[in-house]
Amino acid sequence: MKQVELYGRVRHTVLIKGISRRQTARDFGIDRRTVDKMLMFSVPPGYRRKKQPVRPKLDAFTGIIDQILETDKQIHKKQRHTSRRIFERLRDEHGFEGGITIVSDYICAARQRQREMFVPLFHPPGHAQADFGEAFAIINGVERKIHFLVIDLPHSDACFVKAYPGETTEAFCDGHVAAFEFFGGVPISILYDNTKIAVARILGDGKRKRTRVFSELVSHYLFKDRFGRPGKGNDKGKVEGMVGYTRRNFMVPKPRFASFDDLNEHLAAQCRKRMGDKLRGHNNTIGERFVADVAQLQPLPAIAYDACDKQSVRVSSLSLVRYRSNDYSVPTSYGHQQVLVRGYVHEVVIACGAQIIARHPRSWEREDYIFDPLHYLALIEQKTNALDQAAPLANWQLPDIFATLRRLLEARMGKKGKREFVQVLRLLETFAMADVEAGIVSALERGTIGFDAVKHLVLCRIERRPPRLDMTVYPYLPKAHVALTSPTDYMALLSGDGA
Repeated sequence: MKQVELYGRVRHTVLIKGISRRQTARDFGIDRRTVDKMLMFSVPPGYRRKKQPVRPKLDAFTGIIDQILETDKQIHKKQRHTSRRIFERLRDEHGFEGGITIVSDYICAARQRQREMFVPLFHPPGHAQADFGEAFAIINGVERKIHFLVIDLPHSDACFVKAYPGETTEAFCDGHVAAFEFFGGVPISILYDNTKIAVARILGDGKRKRTRVFSELVSHYLFKDRFGRPGKGNDKGKVEGMVGYTRRNFMVPKPRFASFDDLNEHLAAQCRKRMGDKLRGHNNTIGERFVADVAQLQPLPAIAYDACDKQSVRVSSLSLVRYRSNDYSVPTSYGHQQVLVRGYVHEVVIACGAQIIARHPRSWEREDYIFDPLHYLALIEQKTNALDQAAPLANWQLPDIFATLRRLLEARMGKKGKREFVQVLRLLETFAMADVEAGIVSALERGTIGFDAVKHLVLCRIERRPPRLDMTVYPYLPKAHVALTSPTDYMALLSGDGA
């Protein structure tokens, strides 16, 4: 501080009072050259280097260090050279005799010069950026990793977040469909990284060959797709920052919900709540600036995109189709045929031609088997010996009345009773469980133990008409014999003689 004040006093003495530089140097007790320096600068300029420092031990090796640092740019950051490792290589491979300090200082300065600089960007309304993030949540009591898609509108900072069990094609498409409905329109363009879900291959001229599903999505909603440079997350820095923001603010503490649907309702509510926030550097809230984005959004098409992954596969001899490492059953009549599997986030739909032949809840496990017992009943009717060992029926929870019916059928009819029991099960292919169960109960009450009776009673229940069973088909039931009444016997009964 005193030095700054001295600068001011010396400069005032020479430049304002007009006293000579020599006399001023005598008066203040400083060197004449110091007075000249004070007249050149209004404040102390600090140390000024006139030439680059000489490093006799290091200068011969700086080219080698620069080459190592340049090569490291192409290597994963966790496997690049440290300052100590470069020093050791210089010492062992090139005969360097200096210390590690001058090597570390040079590397620190070189890396600082190599650090990338960025240009502030302007974001017009109506454009978006998209990216996936990861977090942990407790779903139905089980802790698991979740993948959430964030679509951000950089102009207003409005965002949409939706979580999924995996970062898959169907999740990617479903997230876009949900985001467009949330925003009320389709952005003019969306900026992505080079995810394999959207980019099949990066061509030599920098263009991208898009995947089939992503091309369908773009064609359906007619937005312009843009891609950042490979490995350059700063190209879509807005959504990169939004991924971190949503993880820290929407998912801390760790989300705990009964299902993904409940979690996504929570995330959508958080996105709507954030519309009222006013960010640094803006006079308006996110919701107020979102109005400009909405004005530029394209209208939604009349029908939403069918957000699924499609694969053509062949049915195995076990009447199973494999999708994403899991096996799903189809009716045995479609064995060995080519079918189309449509994988949704929560459902797998299997079609043969234009007909849907099977629907299953989506399994996110690996090497899992998802059976529908009804798909195998027609085959088990022909191979009744497989009834007790059929894997599709192993965990089938049926009402206790079914077991009672089977026991009675096999007790009275032997092996044929087992086949009739399978035929009763096949009624579930057409009728509801409650109706078939009621039909079995009614049949047991009447003692008419058989498939035909159960089917007749089920139809009567559905059609709301009284049952009319043909008792001749049940020879094991006791028959009633009705004889003609004699007038003599009737009169004797009235007079009491027959007592």
